This record gives sequence, structure tokens and C-alpha cells, in this order.
Amino acid sequence: MITLNEPWVLLLIPLPIIVRYTLSKTSQTQQNALLTPFFQQWSQQTSSLEEMASTRLPLLLASICWLLLVLSAANPLWIGDPIVQPREGREIMLAMDISGSMEERDMITSKGNYRRIDVVKAVLSDFASRRENDKLGLILFGQQAFLQTPLTFDHQTIQKMLDEAIIGLAGANATAIGDAIGLVVKRFQSRKAKDKVLILLTDGVNNTGLVTPDKAAELAASQGIKIYTIGVGAGEMQVSSIFGTRTVNPSADLDEVSLKYIAKTTGGRYFRAKDPKELQQIYQLIDKLEPITSKSITIRPQKSLFYWSLFAAIILALVSVLFIQRHHLSPFNSPQKEVN
Repeated sequence: MITLNEPWVLLLIPLPIIVRYTLSKTSQTQQNALLTPFFQQWSQQTSSLEEMASTRLPLLLASICWLLLVLSAANPLWIGDPIVQPREGREIMLAMDISGSMEERDMITSKGNYRRIDVVKAVLSDFASRRENDKLGLILFGQQAFLQTPLTFDHQTIQKMLDEAIIGLAGANATAIGDAIGLVVKRFQSRKAKDKVLILLTDGVNNTGLVTPDKAAELAASQGIKIYTIGVGAGEMQVSSIFGTRTVNPSADLDEVSLKYIAKTTGGRYFRAKDPKELQQIYQLIDKLEPITSKSITIRPQKSLFYWSLFAAIILALVSVLFIQRHHLSPFNSPQKEVN
């Protein structure tokens, strides 16, 4: 679509006519007599069609040139189709425990018991699909911590990496919570985002690694990183055996004290998820605590076209000047013959 940025400039189009009319009126008042030639003289004054064309062409060229100059001053713009661009929101790192204990089948629903890791994958994938304008990254940790996916808008890749995460990939016999947080701090150091968030999910206790969770939390707080911690795993439950019913606690190793300290130190919150429903509710609550920014902004590309009409005006002006010089004409006055 083409539009004018300064359409009011078109009001200048009749300006040459007004100026010429004013000058003509002034000239007529200064004349003292009116020529009344004979019919023969009048017929001689009338030029042939070819002569008329040659005398009117400069005026036509000058008129077109003026129109093009006015059009150029009005600044015609080409406006393209609307382009939707995502508005960048938060930068969120997802840290998921894939140690051996995540194999535990204590995520109980009406349909059966599911492994912790399978439930976490499903809920995290759903969470990622909702964070349209946020950059997400994925860190997996067990005995070691490593970056699976850097911060990106490509949430489909995040979901694919979640699906491909398997227990033991980072070591199955220990949990390095402190190292996972330290890795996040390192990844965020060069980032300029205002909102830096880590959602850390684990079912155990830090029992390996180079950095303690408390120290890592203090480092994260100094970098403005907010950490939400989630302890996953069923609570105490009654199970039947050949010796009768007994009470077991699948989450006996969960270090809630440390997870609460991490969240409090960094300005986040600690959550406890004992079943799939609670885990899903936690991520929905995090959505509210870290609201999603405006979905998108729409822009329309613009390109100025004034130089085309300006270039055409210059060319026509040159042609008009050359024509006038060649025929000794004026763009505003036809040649007059002497009247006897």
C-alpha cells in the first residue's frame, strides 16, 4: 500500500496558477490600449498545430515538474504487510534432576503409578509451551550438571531435549544441586535481561559437586537470579507386604531445608509436589508469579519513495530547459508576432 506522509503539501499544487493569475492582473492594469487587429492579422497570429504544440510543451513540462516536486515533498511511503514480532520477556532456565532416584514410581494418579521423571517431563513440556515470549534453557544434573539447551525462543527444541533426557545421562548415583545452580549463574553472567529466573526441580539432596547449594544460591542472588525450587516425590504412604501394612517415605532423602534456603536467598519460593496434580499446579502458579509478557507486537515496514518523483522532476526540468533554449521559448508565454 502506498500513502502520503505529509498529504497537506498537496494544497500547494495550484500555487503557480494563483501566482500567474495575480501577475496577469497586474500586467493588464498597466496596459493603456487594447489591440484590435484585422481578421487577416489575427489569422496570421494563429499558429499551426505544430507551432501550438511547440509553444505549449514547455508549459506542460513545467506543470508536470511542479506536480512531481509537490508529490516528492508530500513524502510518499510504501507500507508493507503487517509483521508480527514476539516481544522478548524473561529468561528462564529449567534445571531437572535426572539422578537414579527419579526412576521411583510414586507419582500416583487414578490411572496408575508413574515414574517421577515421566511426570516431570510432561509438566515441564506443558510449561514450556505456554512461555511464548520467554527464552528458555535446559540444564540436566545428576552426579554432574551440564547444559542441554542454551537460552532460546525455540521451545520445540526444549521439548525435544526433555523427551530425550534419560536417567543416568549425567550420572545416576549422586546429585549435584550446587553445581547446577553454579552453571546457571555462569550462563547468566553475560546476559542483559532484567528478569532472570531458574526453576530447579529435584527429589534428593546435594551429595556431590564443587559448589554447595548455599554458596551457589548466594552467588545467584548477587547476579539478580531468582530461583524457584521444587521438591518432587510422594510423601509417607501405606504399602502392603507379606508381613502386613507398613509406612514408607519415598522422599526421605529430599533436602527441603536446603531447597527453602535457596529460594528464600534469591527471592523465589519453594514448592512441594507429591503427585502429578500438585506438580502441574505449581508450574501454573509460577506462571502467575512470573507473568507472561504481552504476546506480540505488530509492525508494518515502511519505505520512502520521494526520490522517484524527485528524480523524475529533475529529468523533466532538464528536458524543459533544453527545449526552451532550442526554440527560444518561455514556459509561461507564447511567442508574440509584431502587429502592424
